[in-house]
Amino acid sequence: QVQLVESGGGLVQAGGSLRLSCVASGRTFSWYGMGWFRQAPGKEREFVCSISQSGGLTYYADSVKGRFTISRDNAKNTVYLQMNSLKPEDTAVYYCAAGSYSITYANYDYWGQGTQVTVSS
Repeated sequence: QVQLVESGGGLVQAGGSLRLSCVASGRTFSWYGMGWFRQAPGKEREFVCSISQSGGLTYYADSVKGRFTISRDNAKNTVYLQMNSLKPEDTAVYYCAAGSYSITYANYDYWGQGTQVTVSS
């Protein structure tokens, strides 16, 4: 089992920045690809970005490319999501997930509880 706890969400004005963190406990963190997903009210959960086990590979949804950066520190069992130039449409609950290095929801086995990000216009 892997337990994931996100933090760092909040309310920010459009154009601002936030940094989300996700701390893992349980099994060896470096075994897992990590992903960030988000879900806005009334919408399905959508892929945001992912990072490979070593951190050498990353992939981003087109909607966040150039604005968001995913990184990880395997020594700290933590994955980060740096979000810059935030837009109101980025408003959602953000979830981190552990599993395969993938863009597909079904390839992740463990999920955090989510952290709310609200971007005001």
